[in-house]
Amino acid sequence: MLWLIVKNAFRQKLRIGLTLLGLVVAIMAFGLLRTIVDAWYAGAEATSSTRLVTRNAISLSFPMPLNYLERVKGIEGVNDISWANWFGGVYITERNFFPQFAVEMESYFRLYPEYRVNENDWKNLLRDRQGAVVGRKLANQYGWKVGDTIPLRGTIYPGTWTFNLRAIYDGVDNKTDESQFFLHWGYLNERSKKIMPGNRDLVGVFIVGLNDPEQAAAVSSRIDQRFENTSAETRTETEKAFQLGFVAMTQAILVAVQVVSVVIIAIILAVMANTVAMTARERIGEYATLQALGFSPHFIRALIMGESLTVALTGGLLGIALTFPVANAFANAVGTLFPIFEVSNTTVLLQLACAVGVGIMSALFPALRMSRIRIVDGLRHVA
Repeated sequence: MLWLIVKNAFRQKLRIGLTLLGLVVAIMAFGLLRTIVDAWYAGAEATSSTRLVTRNAISLSFPMPLNYLERVKGIEGVNDISWANWFGGVYITERNFFPQFAVEMESYFRLYPEYRVNENDWKNLLRDRQGAVVGRKLANQYGWKVGDTIPLRGTIYPGTWTFNLRAIYDGVDNKTDESQFFLHWGYLNERSKKIMPGNRDLVGVFIVGLNDPEQAAAVSSRIDQRFENTSAETRTETEKAFQLGFVAMTQAILVAVQVVSVVIIAIILAVMANTVAMTARERIGEYATLQALGFSPHFIRALIMGESLTVALTGGLLGIALTFPVANAFANAVGTLFPIFEVSNTTVLLQLACAVGVGIMSALFPALRMSRIRIVDGLRHVA
């Protein structure tokens, strides 16, 4: 039975070859689009439940005074705290975009244990006010190594800033963002006092560590209540909610990508259904002969369904196999736009499910129709 299915499935080589090509492209495109959606949410999925983010209630573009630090520290449930400012410099050209943050190194990396730095490099980083630490992916992209000097042209903070690369951090796993650039907040603040006196001792966000993740909502409420009716009221939320806020800004794009991925599968389903139907019509005489020899309608249905699934699974597996190199090429092309870009097991399972679904749905109608045909009517097609 299996040998018969395989022989019949690939009998019409040109037709099946073109159908397979369409299946491979469709399954591969579906997987790539699903991976893009996953990459958009990767930052939120990699967050920790033990961290809160406190920002200005109006907008991220409005800073908060550094003296909020001690007041937040004294709030019940707060275990640790750090702070950061978005730097926003340009490396050579605007196309070379990557996240840049001025942070208080010791407390920040204490709150982010998933960033691992060599001990000697870490000591050198703390000693150098102009020192910087970058992720492994970012360093590989630009060919940076420890000891290099990296110039950035300031946009928010004017002037040319020169940093000494003192360390490269590695992520604890493949879900850790290794495309970020960190500099000393103290150096930024010190220089800002000279070039932008009004911006000194200001903080973009506070990162708050929790004793108990279950108390996230209560601690968030306590922090925001502490700064009610001040000149800079705060909004505190979990790190995941903070990240999802950025994702929400591009929700329309994500919906469009998801719709396109579904449309691709619908199109290849129509193509596959047409191929199976044409093949079945051409073999009416064969199916009638099989029934005349004593094979049951169930055998006919199984034969058509098996052929359709064989073609669909072949195209699906080839499409899945090609998804990985195509995804790698895409990730290299977009650089740090998607810090985490990997084909997940869920995506592979969805691709496989789509291939099986296309194979079954394409064969349903032809299989039922051919199994019900009268032997006499079918034998008329033999000639």
